[in-house]
Amino acid sequence: MGVLLAVYPVIIFLALVVFKLPVKIVSLIIMGFGFASLISLTSSKNKKISFESLRPFLSALLLLGAGIACFFTNQALFLKLYAVVISLSMLMFFGSTLIFPPNIIFRFATLSDKSIKGSIHQNAIERYCRNVCIIWCIFFILNGSACAFVALFNFGSEELNYKIWSLYTGGISYVLMGLLFAVEYIVRRIVNSKMKKPYSISNFTHDCRTDDTILCYEGKYSDGIYKTWKDFLVDTAKFRAYLNSRPETEYILHCEDYWLFLVTFVSLLQCKKRVHLVQNTADYFIDEIKKEGFVFLSDQKLDSALYIEKILEEQKTPSESEIRCSPKIVAEETDIRMYTSGSTGKPKAVQQRLKEFEEDNGFIISKFGYKFEDKYLVTTVSQHHIYGFLFGISLPFTIALPFRRKRIEFPDEFDSLIDGEYAIIATPAFLKRTNESKTKLPLKNCEIFSSGGMLLPEVAKKSNDVFGSWPIEVYGSTETSGIAWRVSRDGLEWTPFENAKVWKDEEGCLRIISPYIKDPNGFATADMVDMLDDGRFLLKGRKDSIVKIEEKRISMTEVENRILETGLVHDVKVIALEDEHRQYLAAVIELNDEGKAKFKDERKIVLNKFFHDYLLKHFENVVIPKRWRFVEKIPTDVQGKKHLTEIQALFKDSKDE
Repeated sequence: MGVLLAVYPVIIFLALVVFKLPVKIVSLIIMGFGFASLISLTSSKNKKISFESLRPFLSALLLLGAGIACFFTNQALFLKLYAVVISLSMLMFFGSTLIFPPNIIFRFATLSDKSIKGSIHQNAIERYCRNVCIIWCIFFILNGSACAFVALFNFGSEELNYKIWSLYTGGISYVLMGLLFAVEYIVRRIVNSKMKKPYSISNFTHDCRTDDTILCYEGKYSDGIYKTWKDFLVDTAKFRAYLNSRPETEYILHCEDYWLFLVTFVSLLQCKKRVHLVQNTADYFIDEIKKEGFVFLSDQKLDSALYIEKILEEQKTPSESEIRCSPKIVAEETDIRMYTSGSTGKPKAVQQRLKEFEEDNGFIISKFGYKFEDKYLVTTVSQHHIYGFLFGISLPFTIALPFRRKRIEFPDEFDSLIDGEYAIIATPAFLKRTNESKTKLPLKNCEIFSSGGMLLPEVAKKSNDVFGSWPIEVYGSTETSGIAWRVSRDGLEWTPFENAKVWKDEEGCLRIISPYIKDPNGFATADMVDMLDDGRFLLKGRKDSIVKIEEKRISMTEVENRILETGLVHDVKVIALEDEHRQYLAAVIELNDEGKAKFKDERKIVLNKFFHDYLLKHFENVVIPKRWRFVEKIPTDVQGKKHLTEIQALFKDSKDE
């Protein structure tokens, strides 16, 4: 069919001008070709419907229609207008995909390259394909107009008219089409060469980036203090040399410096070491983990740790061959232990593999990668937890996104980020803290991601006022990785990620099956939920926040929310305590400025009575906290999480007013 259409103008010219066949005879020939093509196409075993399968079918119908019209009118004009109808049909088809995306060029692209969907460049490629589709629509308009002109205009004689029509529709039109194909191919190659290809920690090679590719920066990006791909190769070569000189296989890693963390972490995996990631460096915490044969590495000058910067300084400069030698990391064979304090404050190890991290990372990039395009990364979270590791280390390394060497610790640091567009990885606690100290930041087109706790709707809304962007909230945990997401501007419902299956178990809690959970039965969370008919869900608090006080069930979260309703409290934590006689609630309160002003110079017993009487409006006396602590700052880690042991320690003194 394609060959027939290509030589169609020549056939018409030969039949009508050279052989001088009657118009009706020519029309019958064309009708025969069209009918035969239809029979052939309809009898094809390929029943899959697509544009590629419909195009020859539509062309055969148009050919048959042109022949029929020509036969009954005895006018060869209908045969000449066939090229016009083809251009109009193509215009309508291409144009309709611009209105109802994805456009046809993008569909062709994803059929030929399966890696486009889910890549960081998917949106950029779709935009490029849309522009190409628009250009083709313009071509069809111009080409259809030219075909109509050479079909309708009288150039002097009938023979000359057919010659010019045949020359354009059977020659010039195809040449122009070929030129458009060639130019677009060249432009596509240029555009493609400028796109950064993703290379994860387990599949990078020494030459996958240019030596001057910027991976890391200090301060703000425009300060010009960078760490490049060459620096990464040099530093990992140095650290590998050090590790290969030691027999130990177990390494505890704590590193506040994101650059040194990346270098050390990758080197450890390249040397097939087991990595224990810890955020807490307190002696009691490390002593719980560190066994005989364990090595503790840190960028902090701790008595129990080897100093990473000193190790790098003492290593000799590696040779070029050592720099260019990057041992392969087998993601399935890695052993990474992430430590949380759990509910008891004691180390709780969650065993992970780089394989699951990178699968999760790939999904994050496919879901949100376009939001990181042409941006610089800053983070307020620790890379020793899964959220900080995925968004602060794995993601920027994979897509060569420049990341800040030190995390942001104070809201004032945002004021200097006016030299470009930034992606901000934050926690609810840090966003709340920034919102309280700022009215409007000078950031432009920033993107905010929040995880590690519940972001209250009012904090999310205020974040939009202060940062100029609504945070994208990610719900997950060390055990499950990412589960769902939401932007509270659009509602409080959580939308599960496409690769996660979630449901409400018999205890009312959320249960998850995903590629990152090794147990085929899934993982049971302690988060209570309401499942919606469309598969989304609402979080209702944690199961472990429910306690029974003298046979009465009470939600500690609900008590906290009532205390916050006074308008005098910046933060609060309610816990359950127990003595030899009973179990009871206790509350730690951090007053806001209004609360501090109200209770200035008042004795603690006055504060106790105020909050007791306020809660008495909502709860029975038996469940109201019996002990109170008023502090300048509730102890939290860098993730903004409060650990039970640290709160309990505030009540070790039994003396209460």
